[in-house]
Amino acid sequence: MSTGPVNPVSLERPPLSDTLRKQSPVIMLGTLLLINAIFTNNFFTIDIVWLIIIQCATIILTGMGQTMVIATGGIDISIGSQMALAAVVCANMLPYGILPAIIAAIIACAVMGLISGFMVGKLHVSPMVVTLSMLLFARGVAQVINDGRILYIDQYKNFEFLGQGKILGELPMQIIPIVLVVALVYFIIEKTAWGRRIQAVGDNPTAARLTGINATGTVISAYVLSAMFAAMAGLVLVSKVGAADGSNMGRLAELDAIAAVAVGGTSMAGGRAKVMGTLLGAIVMQLITITVVMNNIQYEYAQILKSAIIIFAVFIQRESRA
Repeated sequence: MSTGPVNPVSLERPPLSDTLRKQSPVIMLGTLLLINAIFTNNFFTIDIVWLIIIQCATIILTGMGQTMVIATGGIDISIGSQMALAAVVCANMLPYGILPAIIAAIIACAVMGLISGFMVGKLHVSPMVVTLSMLLFARGVAQVINDGRILYIDQYKNFEFLGQGKILGELPMQIIPIVLVVALVYFIIEKTAWGRRIQAVGDNPTAARLTGINATGTVISAYVLSAMFAAMAGLVLVSKVGAADGSNMGRLAELDAIAAVAVGGTSMAGGRAKVMGTLLGAIVMQLITITVVMNNIQYEYAQILKSAIIIFAVFIQRESRA
């Protein structure tokens, strides 16, 4: 008995190239793990797992904020300086208590994000120009507060636990802010109207405004949240190293964050945000560093490889939007 004609569309499979694009972060991660399994001695140990988590913490935190900003069609290259500002503000406020120090650091960076978001969202100034100016401004403020010196915080052991402590005897403390921030951003992007507005503004700002979306407020909120996550990264970093250096802390951190977003598959032109992709991208970036270090290869080669991967990731996105 005939069951009628089969709809050929229902049998179509997505092209292999589309599958590779969508799964590129997983493929890159798997490739690096395979390389290390073959060439790196003692790689698959629990100590290396904890090391990756510790080293990835700041990249993941800043990458989550960068994901939201890039999803709006913008970019924030000031987050490394904001990390330094948060570290310096916190270190100088610690004599008044750990909680006031943390709150002051987050507020200081949130103000920076508010300024950047207002200039981009309301005044329509180029995100690159705005955040480049903020990069210089935040770094300058951090240096002025510390008077160009390094401020050590060795006496504040309770605060240093954030970056150096372990919970349940084994787990690095940094895993807590990582899990909280990743879960929060994933919930915002995937489950809330706010997340849909962020992606709509990045995909087509004009259409978003015509549908009644407050594009200005949406952009501002993304930059503020990104700055707050950068502050958290700065707090983790200063607690880990036990010192606040306004001149050098967080330098080039924005590049690792942007790389994690690009490798993770979030379109650099704005639109769809891939939170878990950014998480994988951050791990890929850190795995590259660990791989070259453990195999006694000069660190400069890691930078070259990272650059090549970023270019390749952006090229894949270009193809997928064609």
